[in-house]
Amino acid sequence: MSKVTRDQVRYSWRPGCPVPLENLRLITMTYWGFDDKPHTGRMVVNKDATDAIVTVFGRLYGWRWPIYKMELVDAYKGDDFDSIDADNTSAFNCRPATGSSNWSQHAYGRAVDLNPRENPYLSSNGTVAHKNARKFAKRPVDAPGVINPGDRVVLAFKREGWEWGGYWTGIKDYQHFSEGGN
Repeated sequence: MSKVTRDQVRYSWRPGCPVPLENLRLITMTYWGFDDKPHTGRMVVNKDATDAIVTVFGRLYGWRWPIYKMELVDAYKGDDFDSIDADNTSAFNCRPATGSSNWSQHAYGRAVDLNPRENPYLSSNGTVAHKNARKFAKRPVDAPGVINPGDRVVLAFKREGWEWGGYWTGIKDYQHFSEGGN
């Protein structure tokens, strides 16, 4: 784990973001890919969230729970839609919550989107914005990298005080975990 440099978050952080740059940390982690091989990924989170994230992703690794990709959202120039479309697991991105003018928990470095293709965001009418994720819209789904209600991934985050967007009313955000809410 190391302090984040401005170059590492060139697109995802800017002056006016609700978390100062010095409060962000870069975590490098090993994860199991869908190819059943270990890979190295990186994630930016709030310095206060590092222990929880390392603990949860350590559990996922121990379970050989597959993650498609883990890159900084800056690989997509901070574009959340493009990162999700690429099935990228990521955390920090200084942006408002979907459909809101309020900051997302991602803007504080206190949220993670995990395998967003397999775990899509559903609008209140059940629409899925990403075509490649539509087959994963109904829960439960028995497929690699999918998060279902009450499963061990949800419980691992819950043990660290993080909530799952799959339990929200109205919209469902199956990819989303955040510390204390949306």
